[in-house]
Amino acid sequence: MLNLAPTKTNLFKLRDELKFARQGFELLDQKRKILINELLALVDQCVDYQEQIDKHLARAFVSYEHGVLQVGKLKVHHLAATINITTSIAINKRRVMGVALPVVATEFTEHPPYFSPRGTTFHIDDAQVSFKEALKMMGHLAELKISVLRLAAEVHKTIRKVNALERIAIPDLEETVKYIESRLEENERDMVILMKKVKQRLEAKRTRQTPSAQGVGNAPVT
Repeated sequence: MLNLAPTKTNLFKLRDELKFARQGFELLDQKRKILINELLALVDQCVDYQEQIDKHLARAFVSYEHGVLQVGKLKVHHLAATINITTSIAINKRRVMGVALPVVATEFTEHPPYFSPRGTTFHIDDAQVSFKEALKMMGHLAELKISVLRLAAEVHKTIRKVNALERIAIPDLEETVKYIESRLEENERDMVILMKKVKQRLEAKRTRQTPSAQGVGNAPVT
């Protein structure tokens, strides 16, 4: 309970603060729910993208190993050096409930042909395609993981604020308001009782004075 004097001014002030605290609690609780839903959706996407990247990389390394077995490691390295692909990464941002989240866009510009198909194997082409697909998805996976970390931090802060309002601020305000209301009601009852006693004394005094005044008026004149 807050340590405040039981006055009407403090009562009106605390009622306004309590109303504001309840509104703040409702807004923060809605924010918490929205952030948690967004966070869970991003976590599911992270798991899905990680699985797809693992599959692409696994296929790429298998194709690379087959290519090495067929044409030799040295030739595979020479063929890899002829691949001319330009990569561009653009980073923007979006906001979810005031939280800035990154948006990563990865683009590849190819400049084929890279090498003659003669004397090579399709495993080299397959490895190239799989590595490229994995790289594309890695950019988005990085976006998702950073977003998850930022949302998780914001969810943690929001939960702390919600708990502080629900378990500390609002109960203290409610208890203080009830205490001041009870004290003010008690003071009003005491004041009513006091005013009744004052009124009774005044009426009793007026009653005693009235017969005396009448007796003085009726006294014989000598």
